[in-house]
Amino acid sequence: MTSKDNKILEVFIPGPAGRLEAKYYRSKKSTSPICLVLHPHPQYGGTMNNKVVVDTFQTFMDNNFSVCRVNFRGVGKSDGEFDNGQGELADAAAALDWLEKENFDNSQCWICGFSFGSLIAMQLLMRRPEINRFVALSPQPNVYDFSFLTPCPTSGIIISGKKDELVPFESINELNKRLSAQKGIKIEFNIIADTNHFFSKADDKLVKSLNNYIAKETALY
Repeated sequence: MTSKDNKILEVFIPGPAGRLEAKYYRSKKSTSPICLVLHPHPQYGGTMNNKVVVDTFQTFMDNNFSVCRVNFRGVGKSDGEFDNGQGELADAAAALDWLEKENFDNSQCWICGFSFGSLIAMQLLMRRPEINRFVALSPQPNVYDFSFLTPCPTSGIIISGKKDELVPFESINELNKRLSAQKGIKIEFNIIADTNHFFSKADDKLVKSLNNYIAKETALY
């Protein structure tokens, strides 16, 4: 356990359906960037303690972000019940409101989501102009309609496994091409070989990809 681990706090954020359970780390630097990390589908076992979510949270911590991961309504100690994406989007908005109030001097605002969480992250991105960058981990354009990203307002990175058993490569590649064709933004597309939707046995490669992107995109701040 590192010294940083001791500073991860359990918090309860006021949400539209009641309290939202969250884990929060605050950087020592008041102008540090912030990031909200969103978990996979609640009805398929998704929680903020999912390994990919925790690894991503830790990576942002290690890069001196103030970072929050939150349980959607009805998950863990969060109040409410699953609401087919609409309520979860409202939860994410409430969590971002809270994170911004806690870090009003932040230099950048990032949003990150894994699987179903990436859908909610990208929907939130369209509603919150202060978001500077997105990280979409294993998005599912074959399941969810991402056509609302027209245009996508900010740059970001898509990371998926080459052997994703839930998303055909052609589907994720088409999403990348559609976003990359838009003017004024830059999309990075990283396919990790020999791993699946959940980045099994590729934790180090996922973290390396995130570290590289974060270092590049925060260099001027």
